[in-house]
Amino acid sequence: MSINLENAVVVITGASSGIGQAAAEAFARRGSRLVLAARNGEALEKVAETCRGLGAEAISVVTDVTEPTAVKALADKAKDLGGIDVWVSNVGVGAVGRFEETPIEAHEQVIRTNLIGHINDAHAAVPIFLEQGRGVFINMISLGGFAAAPFATAYSASKFGLRGFSEALRAELADKPRIHICDVYPAFADTPGLRHGANFVGRQVSAPPPVLDARRVAEAIVSVARSPRATTTVGVVTNATRLAHLLAPNLAARTLARLMAGYFKRAPRAVESDGNLYRPSTDAAHIDGGLRSPHRYSAPLLLGLAAVAVLAFGAAARTPPRRRLALGSRHRFW
Repeated sequence: MSINLENAVVVITGASSGIGQAAAEAFARRGSRLVLAARNGEALEKVAETCRGLGAEAISVVTDVTEPTAVKALADKAKDLGGIDVWVSNVGVGAVGRFEETPIEAHEQVIRTNLIGHINDAHAAVPIFLEQGRGVFINMISLGGFAAAPFATAYSASKFGLRGFSEALRAELADKPRIHICDVYPAFADTPGLRHGANFVGRQVSAPPPVLDARRVAEAIVSVARSPRATTTVGVVTNATRLAHLLAPNLAARTLARLMAGYFKRAPRAVESDGNLYRPSTDAAHIDGGLRSPHRYSAPLLLGLAAVAVLAFGAAARTPPRRRLALGSRHRFW
């Protein structure tokens, strides 16, 4: 199935910077009609102006996805354009810090935004899709949907939950062949997201290389919108993470925790802040976060994940067949 994106109505939440902004520009180049949403109205209008400069029709709607009524109003405005063809549910925030040192309010806000916000998006979009008999809902999840992120426990909870939500909703709509629930799992992308996030660790937060260009992620989103599929991964790190977690989830998480703890001991100090958890970022309307370097590709993270995969695969290969069968029998579905 292939969908023509020219004149298609595309809703993008979290469109004021990073991947959302890159996706807006990518759809604009295809001639889509854009309904852009975020909390920062000034930045959002800048993105809309850029999209208009690319020849697309674009409107900006200030929206906080944690408010169901606001998301419903967003859906109604998009529907007034003649229906909704694609909805990109892209909002995401984060809080870095040890679990017990991160305020419980921050944990709650991460889950409220990253999980409940996406559920609000779907709850507004799916009835319109059912009425139309068609539609593509794209959930931006990240590699965090496949493996835990130590020092970002609420983020992990939200992404694991979002993956489960998508799978359940996709199953419910399996008898609607023209309605698609799609997931995109990018690796670390070069966006302002880490700079905008809450910091309760008191150290500068960065992403290990290789870091994706957000425009590459945007092209993957456009590809899914044109040819819907359930799961799309972007970047070698996502696939390595997925494999390591499949083979040895606890070992993978412990390895990542040690790597991150070591990094935080060496990282420059930073002011603790709740970032954009409760208010819009002031330096939005930028795609790039300045994290990429052409001279850095290998990373401790990749080496750690590779080591986990090798060790886990080796352990599985050495386990006698009867023992593997016995272990497997403990994990049957209820």
